[in-house]
Amino acid sequence: MLFSFLPTVQAELWEFIVELNMEKGVVHSGDTVVVTGRVVDHAYKATRGVEVLVRTGADTTKAFTDPSGVFRAEFKDFQRVPGTYTVNVVASWYGMTGLSSTEFQVKGDSSPVSLLQQKLSTDEARKYLSANESDFEKNPIGQTLFKYYHGLLDELIIENKQALEPNEEQIFVEQQRKIAEELRKQAIEFYKPSAGTYEGLQYEDYIRSLNPEIQDVVKEQLNFTKNSFTNAQNVRDEIIANGGTFEEARQAYLELISIPKETIEQFNEEQLDEASEEEVSEEEVSEEEVSEEEVSEEEVSEEEVSEEEVSEE
Repeated sequence: MLFSFLPTVQAELWEFIVELNMEKGVVHSGDTVVVTGRVVDHAYKATRGVEVLVRTGADTTKAFTDPSGVFRAEFKDFQRVPGTYTVNVVASWYGMTGLSSTEFQVKGDSSPVSLLQQKLSTDEARKYLSANESDFEKNPIGQTLFKYYHGLLDELIIENKQALEPNEEQIFVEQQRKIAEELRKQAIEFYKPSAGTYEGLQYEDYIRSLNPEIQDVVKEQLNFTKNSFTNAQNVRDEIIANGGTFEEARQAYLELISIPKETIEQFNEEQLDEASEEEVSEEEVSEEEVSEEEVSEEEVSEEEVSEEEVSEE
């Protein structure tokens, strides 16, 4: 019994132990997947220069251990659909081998098109897609795989065609945009607006043509309207840029440019109050000037009276 047990023990001692780790257990499509580990024997002694093959799906890379038995492997720009992926590692060195495996996850949104593309990107898929069905006349398994991969290719072609076709919502939005653009062109042709509504020579000429008493009020009204439209446009663009729908952006835009009557009346009252306060202050200044003139006239008359008295004496 002792004699039969020794070869088994010796065989186990010639196998490697592979300690395997993932730098990140969860990644996103396009990230770099980093696999690290350490290779030791059953005496926990590290070996330098062990060849380590790391494989996940159809991707394979190679690394070698350092004096401490540590290795590091990378899969750069790992473009894969979301899901759980298995990493298999084989360490070999002069007849000694070691196996290990682990898993990591790719996060994100998956689509049928990307899943089909992944299945058709393997070496096996390319082999059957580039072959003829007659090549597998005497190979039932080969015929089955040939039909399977060509069926996936047909599905991918259909999916790509459907992805290029606009859906009902996109068609409706595009129709509404065309209608709005046509209405805008008609309004431009009818009203013939020109540049300089809020600035420029036309704006300045318009302000100068107004009664000086209301020029400041009109300026404030125009600036108020301009700022309202500018804010509404910024909010609309921000909603669309952040992934909102066209309808959500439109509703927000309309709410901001729809100024309530009470707000406009309050704004006008504030501007008129300020204008009246300025007029009052100007009147007070003019009254003070008049009073000062009267005082000076009284002083002059008193001087004249005193001069007459002197002449009489």
